Amino acid sequence: MKQLEGRGAGGRRVLVRPYGIADRDGVRRMSDRLSATSLYTRFFSGTPYIPEHYLGLLDGLDHWNSEALVALDGDEIIGSAEYVRLAKRPWCADIAVLVTDPWQRHGVGSALVARLAELAERRGITEFGADVTLTNQGGLLFIRHGWPAARSTRDGGAAHFHLPLPMPA
Repeated sequence: MKQLEGRGAGGRRVLVRPYGIADRDGVRRMSDRLSATSLYTRFFSGTPYIPEHYLGLLDGLDHWNSEALVALDGDEIIGSAEYVRLAKRPWCADIAVLVTDPWQRHGVGSALVARLAELAERRGITEFGADVTLTNQGGLLFIRHGWPAARSTRDGGAAHFHLPLPMPA
């Protein structure tokens, strides 16, 4: 397990570890600490809570072609990040990140993505794909900071990025 420092919610230490099936209720409870905007920018729909189908996808992880990590503050899950390898482009995986509102902009998402990128590289993945709504300024800034040379294509109200691994220093 890998620990990281967080500066939200009293500056408590945060633990990052792989998602396990026992985490389902903890991820579900994240909804209580997510704004409608945060839910929309992650799921691209106006859902009032984390969708059940998403929880089912997490429960079906194989921890090779699909992986998820969670960040915990004590017993509460405050963030998650996952990738799913693309069948037609097995060197590439789509990535998504969700951090509860009180912990956004405190390094939790960055730590989750950095650790997830390490795991993906060891499994032969050389590129992440990321879809970000154009209204998600935090997500767009995160990508610009983590991958300064990244370019995107637009599809409606979203930008699609190709993010090479390893992450730039």
